[in-house]
Amino acid sequence: MRAIAEWEAQEAIFLSLPNYNTDWNEYLLDIMKSYVNLVKVLSKFQKVCLISPSKEDFEYFFKGIPNLSFYEIDTNDTWIRDYGAIDVESAGRIISYNFEFNAWGGKFQSSKDNSVNSELYKYFKGELKDINLILEGGSIDFNGYGTMLTTTTCLLNDNRNNLSKAELEDKFRSLFGIHRVIWLENGFIKGDDTDSHIDTLARFITRDTIAYSICQDKNDEQYESLKLMEDELKKTGFKLLPLPLPKPIFYDDVRLPATYANFIFVNDALIVPTYADKNDEIVLSSLKKALPNLEIIGVDARVFIRQNGSLHCASQNRFLGNR
Repeated sequence: MRAIAEWEAQEAIFLSLPNYNTDWNEYLLDIMKSYVNLVKVLSKFQKVCLISPSKEDFEYFFKGIPNLSFYEIDTNDTWIRDYGAIDVESAGRIISYNFEFNAWGGKFQSSKDNSVNSELYKYFKGELKDINLILEGGSIDFNGYGTMLTTTTCLLNDNRNNLSKAELEDKFRSLFGIHRVIWLENGFIKGDDTDSHIDTLARFITRDTIAYSICQDKNDEQYESLKLMEDELKKTGFKLLPLPLPKPIFYDDVRLPATYANFIFVNDALIVPTYADKNDEIVLSSLKKALPNLEIIGVDARVFIRQNGSLHCASQNRFLGNR
């Protein structure tokens, strides 16, 4: 069993579209324009699978975009990273894990989201294996060579599985074939409602390099926790690439979780959230230097974060391989 690194070859990428029955309803046109921009970029590199309760209501937004397919499935929320199936490699073939999802510790409704994988995989070849464990895709990250990155505040939270660190590590070794778990005890992005998902904080970008969020303003409420996280990362033995956060972004006087770490790997490219901030170009340039063989593309994520997620949260990868 082997956990797959996100930069490995992919067959497709899944997105769950906003709809009238979600919290996006009050600015549905704004977010659909943002999804169109994202899909236009993603479709240049691989197949894009759109999930929506109504193809008829939303198909016209994406007219003329290639590599696109629709699947009529109802959802509670758009953040498919956290309820979408997670692929692993086993004896030369790929298995998709269907973990339990409780909407980030019972914060929201999740019954429809919990049924998405079983409905979606009726259209796809391969094994979908139910796993009796609450686990969100945004809470874990892998380098593909046996190391997993996560946070204690999420995975050890009583609102998830109520299991000890040792008990979880045993499960992860069996499920993902890993030999090391890096548990970060610090780091938070204001506005994040997932109990500090790792995909807002620190991500592997190569086998031996972690890109991570840093706050440059000592007066910012995020500064101290992110500095302590940086200190933890320096002890891991991995190379590090800092991603300076944009200036605070607010909507209706509420601070939103703007972070560059919520990027998406696709075939031959890295899609990075941007925020019309001076640090956009700094981050894109740094990632290009670190990943010279990939096309680095920024996509405006300012509307996405109104509902506390960004590009990585909005997507789930389906990897290429025998199934």
